[in-house]
Amino acid sequence: MPPFGSKLPGTDRISHRMPGRLLVLSNGHGEDLIAQRVLDALGRRRPDLEVVVLPLVGEGSAFAAAEQAGGLRRVGPRRALPSGGFSNQSLRGLLADLGAGVLGLSLSQWRLVRRWGRCGDPVLAVGDLLPLLLAWASGAPYGFIGTPKSDYTWASGPGSAGLAACYHGLKGSEWDPWEWALMGRRRCRLVAVRDGLTARGLRRHGVPALAPGNPMMDGLQAGAGPAAAQPLVLLAPTGARPSPAEWAPLLRELGYGPADPPPGSGAAAAWRRGSHLLLIGPGRFADWASWAELGLAAAGTATEQLVGLGIPALSLPGPGPQFKGGFAARQSRLLGGAVAVCDSPAALAARLELLLREPALRRALGRIGRRRMGPAGGSEALAALVEERLLQAAR
Repeated sequence: MPPFGSKLPGTDRISHRMPGRLLVLSNGHGEDLIAQRVLDALGRRRPDLEVVVLPLVGEGSAFAAAEQAGGLRRVGPRRALPSGGFSNQSLRGLLADLGAGVLGLSLSQWRLVRRWGRCGDPVLAVGDLLPLLLAWASGAPYGFIGTPKSDYTWASGPGSAGLAACYHGLKGSEWDPWEWALMGRRRCRLVAVRDGLTARGLRRHGVPALAPGNPMMDGLQAGAGPAAAQPLVLLAPTGARPSPAEWAPLLRELGYGPADPPPGSGAAAAWRRGSHLLLIGPGRFADWASWAELGLAAAGTATEQLVGLGIPALSLPGPGPQFKGGFAARQSRLLGGAVAVCDSPAALAARLELLLREPALRRALGRIGRRRMGPAGGSEALAALVEERLLQAAR
């Protein structure tokens, strides 16, 4: 394989016979997951495609399995930042990232993207302004999948978006004028956003935005949970941290004792307190999410996926770096109240008790969540658009 950013001599004359290349930029764990789902679908359409991924935030762990299988190649400097990639949420997070060298990291990433652009191969940006700006700066044809912004966050309740709603209302879009400008460039061959309301707002500003579907809802397993005699089974699918061993001291303090996981659950550990059974399962979210009737959530993408399955959720904001009060309130507006923000543990307990005894209310909130997130299948639709507008047009 030639060095990154170079071509073998003579390839200009035979480029129509050679496999295509695509650089993917993403800036966060949720964006990495969305990008990977689109790449999975694209790989089924174009198995000859050489995919290079540059994670702009964190290690890009969502791409690790595909890289190990030979489906893509991660490049560029990678560093876990103190803010977790959410420096725009607080001044403290921004200062911490600056101290950790985020400016030097961004400069290295910019240089890498510029080297790629000199070859003329296309770039796909997934996320918000940063990957969109880098894709434009490459000088190559580019596409954009705008994941975090939706006009639902200011155009509907519950609650009020305050001054932000007035600002976005004056613009008619949650996306900003400098973002419209980057999306409207001739080299930008594809703009896809998460819902039709947001796409209409952008089209009013001359951006030919599409809403082909939401990849967040792809890859989730449907099915009933394991049979259990307990009246209440708690599901706790986690990431790599905290590990099952790290849960143990907290659970013992709360009066839980070790138990045997139900057969077929896939749980790494189980804990019992009275009639309550708690299952711990790193990496089990996609398998377990559809089992639930109600969720307790403190996350971005995972909360949206849970609600998109028709399962209402409750959230309790904390100190951050991401899941603060403002983020949680915005998420609740995005999802039409299908995730309710609680301002204290007591309020969460009261709301939890209400929803557990009111199945009709759970179903009503679940219907709202499904409408806001949309059906599965977005990855395939986006992959078809990337192939048509980026890969074929770039040849």
